[in-house]
Amino acid sequence: MNTDSDPRDHEELDDLEIHDDAIIGKAFVWSAVVFGLLGTFGLVLWAVFALQREQQERIIEKQLAAPRALVPDVAILPDVRFSEVAAESGLDTPHVSGAEGGKLLPETMGGGAAFFDADGDGDQDLLLASGAWWPASASSHEPTASRLYFNDGRGRFAWAGPGWDTGRNLIATGIACGDWDADGRVDVFLAAIGGDRLYRNTGAGFDDVTAAAGVAGDADAWSSSPAFIDADGDGDLDLFVPHYVQWSPQKDRALHFTLNGTDRAYGPPKQYGGTSPTLWINEGGGTFRDASEDAGLVVTNPATGALVGKSLAVAPADLDRDGDIDLLVANDTTRNFLFRNQGDGTFEEAGVELGVAYDQRGNATGAMGIDVGHYRNDDTVGVGIGNFANEMTSFYVSEGGQDWFTDEAAIEGIGSPTRPLLSFGLFFVDYDLDGRLDLFQTNGHLEEEINEVQSSQHYRQPAQLFWNAGVDAVPCFRIVPSSTAGDLDRPIVGRGAAYADIDADGDLDFVITQPGELPVLLRNDQALGHHWLRVRLIDEQTANRDAIGAWVELESGGVVQQRQVMPTRSYLSQVELPVTFGLGNVDAVDRLTVVWPSGQRQDVAVDGVDRTIVVRRDQMLPRD
Repeated sequence: MNTDSDPRDHEELDDLEIHDDAIIGKAFVWSAVVFGLLGTFGLVLWAVFALQREQQERIIEKQLAAPRALVPDVAILPDVRFSEVAAESGLDTPHVSGAEGGKLLPETMGGGAAFFDADGDGDQDLLLASGAWWPASASSHEPTASRLYFNDGRGRFAWAGPGWDTGRNLIATGIACGDWDADGRVDVFLAAIGGDRLYRNTGAGFDDVTAAAGVAGDADAWSSSPAFIDADGDGDLDLFVPHYVQWSPQKDRALHFTLNGTDRAYGPPKQYGGTSPTLWINEGGGTFRDASEDAGLVVTNPATGALVGKSLAVAPADLDRDGDIDLLVANDTTRNFLFRNQGDGTFEEAGVELGVAYDQRGNATGAMGIDVGHYRNDDTVGVGIGNFANEMTSFYVSEGGQDWFTDEAAIEGIGSPTRPLLSFGLFFVDYDLDGRLDLFQTNGHLEEEINEVQSSQHYRQPAQLFWNAGVDAVPCFRIVPSSTAGDLDRPIVGRGAAYADIDADGDLDFVITQPGELPVLLRNDQALGHHWLRVRLIDEQTANRDAIGAWVELESGGVVQQRQVMPTRSYLSQVELPVTFGLGNVDAVDRLTVVWPSGQRQDVAVDGVDRTIVVRRDQMLPRD
């Protein structure tokens, strides 16, 4: 083997080594650059992530604070002020909650309010439900009662007297008013804890007819928001009574709920068993029968057999416009119900199927008050449900006559402003008489000490009013800021809520109840010059004389408004029977049609606006 080497070979090797060193050097430099860039990029990513986390935390905090982004320019809002006039109007009796430090759950849930014409003089009287003192301390207090106030027609109220008191020493919760015996006088049903009460209006006071009618219910039940409706379509008024939880003072004390680890607090409903509603069918002759199970209203967990309902409010409404009253039930911390009326005395529960059982994230909410309305003046149906703190108000929408609903609270402008607050009473109302349904809700926490453990929460919270900006507006609803709300913005402990025209000026005034305190009476002082029409129905051909469940359709200026006569709304409460239509600047009605509960359609000639008209069912044959 030749071991001699060519010098060129050494030169080539040297060149290769030099070249390799150059490559390695360059590679090292580029590696250093790359690693430096990666390091820099990593630092940037860390900084961005940290900033995002900080921003996210800020966002979360902002969500819990009163949002400002959705507050519209004040210039586009109607200038409507509300004045608190409870004291000067004569509402002088505070609600009795029974609270004396024991922290039992019923103490903080409050009571309802009901506007109705008790004495038949044409104006709206007011019944306020009262609680009671617990037996251990009852002897040291004056007896309690739910008190009726007569309206003088100008918005001033006076106690009707002891003959009109109801629910003596009763923990009354919700109120339903209806002429169930068809004698021309509006009667009263009080839902309660420990047995309900039915009172017949004699014209000179109320008589307790609970035992004779057979509607006391279970002595251990916690009844909530009752409703007089014609459930079976036979022309008289039946009675639907939701129930809250399986509660007792003994169980409440044994659970020993706490906020700070030491002191007792009002506990959540999750620790109590569920319930089912009661449907009392009017048999005539002054008696009712329990048809709850036969009607399909008993809902159980298929896996455990346990009752599911924890119902605080109901919105009766003919959702599918088939002539039958359906029942939307707000359940606290468990899924909401939608009982579809089958037209044969039975109901089908379809809340999950139709999209109202859970919120937009698929969660059950702390549902309280509820209402239904055609807020776009078309076939679109909106369902509002007030929820617990840090849960936005649910706003389910069914468009174009479809059966199912989607939660559009955020889209329609309801979501963010309502999330920080704990909501109870809720209803649709045209407060500015522009022909569009607005949305109102009351707020207030359960715990007086909540701010000590949650800085974003307060026991007293302002009510909220959302102005409907019109079908073309995005979002549809705009929160009315404090600068234009007057006394409506004052922090209170809001619970039940109802509306009526208390002073005969055409616009709608609000009452709000508070646990253990005087009610709040908000007089609507709008002076926009908008026209209006109020419609009162009387059906003397059936036992449902007040035509509960009827539809009133009004066309004016090319806009068609729809209202269903349904006084049960909100939370534990009842609104007035007449329906109010705002007309805005239009001073004439083109068409007024009544669809009676029987299905008969009746066209009504309207001569003039800014007044109340009474429509009686005539003998016309049903019109196709």
